[in-house]
Amino acid sequence: MNQRIADIALVVRDYDEAIQFYTEKLGFELLEDTKIDEHKRWVVIAPTGAKECCLLLAKAANEQQLASVGNQTGGRVFLFLFTDDFLRDYNKMLEMGITFVRPPKEEPYGMVAVFEDLYGNMWDLLEPNENNKEVIRD
Repeated sequence: MNQRIADIALVVRDYDEAIQFYTEKLGFELLEDTKIDEHKRWVVIAPTGAKECCLLLAKAANEQQLASVGNQTGGRVFLFLFTDDFLRDYNKMLEMGITFVRPPKEEPYGMVAVFEDLYGNMWDLLEPNENNKEVIRD
C-alpha cells in the first residue's frame, strides 16, 4: 500500500489575508486558488521546494469554525516548518515581522524556535541536527 498525507486544512478567517501572509511573510508558494462557489475557494499553499504535504486554506464557514481560527490545537504547536538553514530563515522571518513566542534553542534533535502565524497558530521552525537529518523526507 502506498499512501501519503497530501494536504492539511488550516482554518482561516479570510482567504486573501492568509494568502498574503503565507506568501509575502513566509515565502510560501500559492499552488492553487480555484473558486468553487460564491463563498468557497480551493486554496493550496506550500513552502518553496516542498515535495509532499501542502496547506489547504479553508475559510471558516460558521461561528464554530471561526472560533477555531488560530487555535486548532488548543494552544500547542500545530505545524512544523523544517529548514536546512535555521539562522537564515529565522533572521528573514524576524525582518518580515514574524512574532517568535519562544526564542531559538538547541535541542537534542536540532535548533528550534516557536513562531505564530497571523492568527496565532504556533509553528516550530526547526533545523534537525546531523543525527536527525533523515527526519527531512525527500
